[in-house]
Amino acid sequence: MMKRKILGFHKDDEGHWVADLECGHQQHVRHRPPWINRPWVVSEAGRQRQIGKTLNCKLCSDEMPAGRSGGRAEPGVGRHPGRGGP
Repeated sequence: MMKRKILGFHKDDEGHWVADLECGHQQHVRHRPPWINRPWVVSEAGRQRQIGKTLNCKLCSDEMPAGRSGGRAEPGVGRHPGRGGP
């Protein structure tokens, strides 16, 4: 999986929190114990403490060419209009 820094958060149309990642992708972040344990999601202070930390970006991992691992995506690669990309 590709680790990407969290730049910020916003709510989707259904009121669920979404992390905005440095690669331009977005990822839902939910606190649904016992399956998903992210208590920091429920408070503004908790979310603010997560900015700059990393999440695994499945979309970046799926888009990575064979033979490459880790590292940062090339500029413009992995950005999707309609999914938080330019």
